[in-house]
Amino acid sequence: MTLPPHKTITKKELANRIADETGQPKVVVKDILQRFLDSIVDELVAGNRLEFREFGVFEVRERAPRRAQNPRTLEKVDVPAKRVVKFKVGRLMRDRVCDETPDPRNEGAGNTTDRTAAPAAAPAAAAPKSPATIRPEPPKPPPSKPDSPF
Repeated sequence: MTLPPHKTITKKELANRIADETGQPKVVVKDILQRFLDSIVDELVAGNRLEFREFGVFEVRERAPRRAQNPRTLEKVDVPAKRVVKFKVGRLMRDRVCDETPDPRNEGAGNTTDRTAAPAAAPAAAAPKSPATIRPEPPKPPPSKPDSPF
């Protein structure tokens, strides 16, 4: 499955779209959007965790110091500890963005108002997977050297 070509959406374009959909002035929407983003950064700087149900969680984690190797010179390098922002995707976003396209055989299976509809198709686990739905295994990392810190 190939992904469609993607487009970069800027904060300005997003604010304009929201303003058009809500009928609010663009200036007001841009200000609210900027304040929202500034608030996220401020909370992360303070060490707080931000949880948006069904969307995801932002949190700051401390990355431990480690010893790495420059791939060009093979020189050992000390990498200091640092703080990094982690984002864990929420269920709704994962369902909408990360999963494959829905199976057309199962569309409408959740419709409870039509009692005369045919029974839903068998669960996807029982159906044989088509080549388009089989995901290849990720490549395995090369074996590490005995004195490697990795």
